[in-house]
Amino acid sequence: MRILAVDPGTKRVGVAVSDPTGTIAQALTTVPAEPRDTLASRLAGIAADQQASRIVMGLPRRMDGSYGPEAAAARELAAELRKASAKPVELVDERLTTVAAERSLVAGGVKRAQRRTAVDRVAATLLLQSHLDRKH
Repeated sequence: MRILAVDPGTKRVGVAVSDPTGTIAQALTTVPAEPRDTLASRLAGIAADQQASRIVMGLPRRMDGSYGPEAAAARELAAELRKASAKPVELVDERLTTVAAERSLVAGGVKRAQRRTAVDRVAATLLLQSHLDRKH
């Protein structure tokens, strides 16, 4: 039962996948957010390729718990992805995943240019691992 995780962004979208037992998350890829009109179908294709049975998507919230325009965009993408993939899509709180991903890459000595391309997929991995840990 693989689970695909999506960390949506305006420029790049991070993607991670669980192992078949749904226990361990691993970074998969980063896809460009544009063109926006094909994003859901591209992500649905990745979910199919990975044989994911479900998808979790980060729902950006502000530190005070409120939702901004980024959350509305994530909800819209989740609805499109549900239709394109015919799989359940669950929205999960993603506060601080990008910050934690950036910090872990800095601590690992990853150079700034490489961090820019890796941070989204690391954030998706952290999002998915947190989700898996809560479920177990």
